Amino acid sequence: MANIKSQIKRNRQNERRRLKNKSVRSEMRTRTKTAVSAIDAGTEDTADAIKMAVRRIDRAAAQGVIHKNQASNRKSRLMRRAAKAGEQETVSTKK
Repeated sequence: MANIKSQIKRNRQNERRRLKNKSVRSEMRTRTKTAVSAIDAGTEDTADAIKMAVRRIDRAAAQGVIHKNQASNRKSRLMRRAAKAGEQETVSTKK
């Protein structure tokens, strides 16, 4: 346990930030999983789910919870998955 006043304050700040970052990260992961399941199921609300996931990823990057390049990679992976699912959908309907 720290016994320096500035370090005690720094520990309090770090704990508050950790809890805030945890909730932001959790929300981002939840929205991403929802979008992925919507893409895989091919439901009507896929576009909305993707939009919300991208917003949460951008928000996390803006707040410094994740790095901006990590946010870009996550969005890219999500969009590639959506494009691939859309491509498979059109192929299966053409048969």
